[in-house]
Amino acid sequence: MSNPCIICVAITGSVPRKEDNPAVPVTIAEQVESTQAAYEAGASIAHCHVRNDDQTPTSDPDKFAALKEGIEKHCPGMIVQLSTGGRSGAGQARGGMLPLRPDMASLSVGSNNFPTRVYENPPELVDWLASEMLKYDVKPEIEAFDLSHIFQAVKMSADGRLKKPLYIQFVMGVMNAMPVDKEVFDFYVHTLKRLAPDAQWCGAGVGAGQILVNEWSIAAGGHTRTGLEDNVRLDRNTLAPSNAALVERAATLCAKYDRPVATPAQAREILGLRSA
Repeated sequence: MSNPCIICVAITGSVPRKEDNPAVPVTIAEQVESTQAAYEAGASIAHCHVRNDDQTPTSDPDKFAALKEGIEKHCPGMIVQLSTGGRSGAGQARGGMLPLRPDMASLSVGSNNFPTRVYENPPELVDWLASEMLKYDVKPEIEAFDLSHIFQAVKMSADGRLKKPLYIQFVMGVMNAMPVDKEVFDFYVHTLKRLAPDAQWCGAGVGAGQILVNEWSIAAGGHTRTGLEDNVRLDRNTLAPSNAALVERAATLCAKYDRPVATPAQAREILGLRSA
């Protein structure tokens, strides 16, 4: 294969803490520094969350603005993708950063179970977030935790609530949601190609499943996500020293399958994003 592979780095998330791995970046300055190293290692998308001083998650638009500004300054052309996830806020507060007009934002189009709670994405909130993304020209990354989320995203694109072409991320390995399973992964890819042939897709694995989903995605011609949000280890006995180390590992798999690592400019072209 010769098609470039987009590597997304999920730098912080809402759950991992310094106690889990001291390399988890929490402050804005730490996140910008960690993102710059990951960018230099080959990541072209930064998937971003923000935290309070006590490491708890927040949807504070001012913090998102500072992080976006820092990444744009130190990582020229990198795609900034802000999270509208439900761990860091409730209701429309989850989309309070969309007026910042990031390149992309995550969008979950349905509910599912998480390790200790229900991840609620009621239809009216999903529709509001989608409409805000249309309003501010923000491309959604659909986070599919379940097969039904793929069908819902295709339905939303057909009726105009989401712009075409879709970009869908298969999320596998969250406890109580879809496990890391190769046959399920293959069915996801087949189903998306059948329902939305023009869609681009990405695979993200959580915990020990990260490296498996990285390899499956790269080998199948898709894109992939890595980073300390999803996994804080290189292996059972070794903490990942940085986000960059996880990006480097994904880039090595790209070389194994003769997939060039996409530059930020190539990633923007592939995803149909505006120029930096």
